[in-house]
Amino acid sequence: MPNLGLPELLVILVIVVLIFGAGKIPQLGKGLGEGIKNFKDAMRNGQSGDSKDDSKSDGTNKPK
Repeated sequence: MPNLGLPELLVILVIVVLIFGAGKIPQLGKGLGEGIKNFKDAMRNGQSGDSKDDSKSDGTNKPK
């Protein structure tokens, strides 16, 4: 696969702006950043599909 240079990245950015609009770009970035953070946390903690919030909500899991 060829390397992505500045012209290719600019074309991708223009397409994203045309599809989602300039006002949605910060929301997309925030969502992507949170998704990456959650993925890294799950990989670091060795979780298998269970989120931290789900384990606290049912009250059956005891603190470690």
